[in-house]
Amino acid sequence: MQVFSIEGRQWSASAPLVIAEIGTGHGGSLGKARELIAAAAESGADCAKFQCVFAQEIIHPRTGMVPLPGGDTSLFEVFRSLERPEEFYAQLRQACIDMGLLFLCTPFGERSALLLRRIGATAMKVASPELNHLPLLELLGSFRLPTIVSSGVSTLADIEGALALLGGCDRALLHCVTAYPAPPEDYNLELLTSYATLFGVPVGVSDHSMDPRLVPALAVARGASIIEKHICLSRDDPGLDDPIALDPGDFATMKRAIDEAARDPRACIEALVTEYGRRRIDAILGTGRKVLAPSEAANYGRTNRSVHALSAIGPGEVLTVGNTALLRTEKVLRPGLEPSAWKALLGRRAQRAIPEGEGINWDDVGSLAT
Repeated sequence: MQVFSIEGRQWSASAPLVIAEIGTGHGGSLGKARELIAAAAESGADCAKFQCVFAQEIIHPRTGMVPLPGGDTSLFEVFRSLERPEEFYAQLRQACIDMGLLFLCTPFGERSALLLRRIGATAMKVASPELNHLPLLELLGSFRLPTIVSSGVSTLADIEGALALLGGCDRALLHCVTAYPAPPEDYNLELLTSYATLFGVPVGVSDHSMDPRLVPALAVARGASIIEKHICLSRDDPGLDDPIALDPGDFATMKRAIDEAARDPRACIEALVTEYGRRRIDAILGTGRKVLAPSEAANYGRTNRSVHALSAIGPGEVLTVGNTALLRTEKVLRPGLEPSAWKALLGRRAQRAIPEGEGINWDDVGSLAT
């Protein structure tokens, strides 16, 4: 049985780590963050997780409106409004410690990763869109901290490459479907066995479905050592993910279902079959073959990273780290080349105008500058 450890505490399928994903649901308010941390602790979570947001590390200002659970959102402006100083995250970490919870936070680039390192974070979390953010993964790998990697909207090659860059860390891999909400039938939970066999690391699920029991309990019954689920005070709150999060009562219901599944996986599956029907349970368990889920397939190449122009680049201008970056594309801009091509692009001249914010492709560039 695979075991994952943070701060000397160990989790496995017989005693799973339950992560309450607060994300940016605090809205930048330390008071609300403390309420959410307390709710997570009272609901049975072992860990409270946040997101360390600096807008320019994630998307370009021209990204435009992004469809999210609460409706179309000007995501860059929302991210910028959520930016907070280092002390804010230090206080979040201390509030978790005071409540007996592990502190976990997702960085999105060098600035946020180094901030978390400075405040004493003892583990790291890689969000699904950063699975191909090679410079970030290399930096996190140098930290040698336990690192949990989400694998939404990815291929096996993406996962293998990310885990390789984190090879010096104790790693865990979370199966995820990058859709909000995600249909339970898209989860293909037999992938947990496939992942454990292929990669030899503890596995779990980051769940974006709406049911508090179905996917989490089935995942633990199929070997998950970690369950991550969004938590909110109310689904009517204005946080980006609040419409798909669990309120404290539903989160506690999930925790009980996880504990039951860990104690007796076979009985858990039998009970869920009785409640939901064999056909639906079989659909959620799936085939164990890695494919993009139907609800997330259109996001591939857009929610993850590619090479973009930070500013307008004129014909003949040389591509540099100052005028290009690895950003999420989202829905309005065009995607660029994979991050693995970024170094090969640097030093080349643009052979035509590249508009500000747009993805950069091979047709946009010519020979190396002399």
